[in-house]
Amino acid sequence: MANINHLATKLFLSEGLFANDPIDRGGPTNRGITLSTWQKVGYDKDGDKDIDIDDIRLLSLADAMLALKKYYWDRWYADEIKNQKVADILVDWLWCSGKWGIIIPQRILQIPADGIVGPVTLKAVNRANPYQFLIQIYNSRVAFIMNIIKKDPSQSRFENGWLNRLNAYL
Repeated sequence: MANINHLATKLFLSEGLFANDPIDRGGPTNRGITLSTWQKVGYDKDGDKDIDIDDIRLLSLADAMLALKKYYWDRWYADEIKNQKVADILVDWLWCSGKWGIIIPQRILQIPADGIVGPVTLKAVNRANPYQFLIQIYNSRVAFIMNIIKKDPSQSRFENGWLNRLNAYL
């Protein structure tokens, strides 16, 4: 079964520390954790009774691991995915793109694409040929990235980083 620590090592190498790039749709981030994700966690790091950009600046690796596990790894029930590479690329897509990181893999697997991982999705993931499924996910993510850039050319400055990140999962 897949192990979150394997993914975390790779994922956090791709993520930087605090950034607030006005072109990045994620807004302020630290270690890949966006403000909206940290608001779901609900921890006011600086104790000023709100969760805002100041809290994002204070995030530690342990904080990022907490969010990764609760909102991404566990949402994919990745502990139950038999193939580590498949678990890694699926959870990373959810991390990077939200619900599309579940919906598009469900479409590939030809099961109901409801954006919810349950027994049907897990069974389909574990029955799929891991190598073929990995390549299908990879190709779909490349298409997804190119579509983002086509819709919003300002995002093209992130293309190389996104593709380099994705290549690390092959």
